[in-house]
Amino acid sequence: MAREKLAQAKADAAKRGQLPRREPRRKAGGPRRDGGDPQLFGRAIADLLADRGWERPAKVGAVFGRWVEIVGPDLAAHTKPESFDDGEVLIAADSTAWATQVRLLARTLVRRLNEELGDGTVTKVKVRGPQNAPRPSGGLRVTGRRGPRDTYG
Repeated sequence: MAREKLAQAKADAAKRGQLPRREPRRKAGGPRRDGGDPQLFGRAIADLLADRGWERPAKVGAVFGRWVEIVGPDLAAHTKPESFDDGEVLIAADSTAWATQVRLLARTLVRRLNEELGDGTVTKVKVRGPQNAPRPSGGLRVTGRRGPRDTYG
């Protein structure tokens, strides 16, 4: 008797144009998004970075951009991160004294950078002191002997 009533209800619904669902209901968990549906901007950027493999370079760039916040204003005033390659961060210092200071703080910097980037991302800090330009050559240079007797025979 129940089957007859169910068949009758389906037939009545078909006459009215209201057929029952053919696909199963989705479980609760929020709306399903297709590839063309609008997304939140942050989620779209995160997906783009993941698809292109740019997650680590983006994180490193963010750390370089927030250098003052990460190492403090005193150290940041005299140092600048220049590159990141295979776990090695190259830091340029504006004097030999600050280069020595950064070398002494290398372990602390590795730990602090790994807090920002994830464990094991930074393995070594390399420090470059000030770079002196090569001596210019040209017509205004004195050639020959140099020393105390070069002008007084």
